[in-house]
Amino acid sequence: MPVLIRRYKGNNGVMQEERIDEDDRIDRYMRLFEKDDVKKLQTGVKCFIEKDEWQLLP
Repeated sequence: MPVLIRRYKGNNGVMQEERIDEDDRIDRYMRLFEKDDVKKLQTGVKCFIEKDEWQLLP
């Protein structure tokens, strides 16, 4: 089961991490990203997209 990890800075300035393991939500996020970013994520590389760090783990 794949997991999409999002690391971002919250309103209070503290780094937070969100783990997304629902296939529907992962698919929705992948449609929002550019093709180059999706290819990087599918290889397991960490990507920075709009100030957030994303990583897809198989």
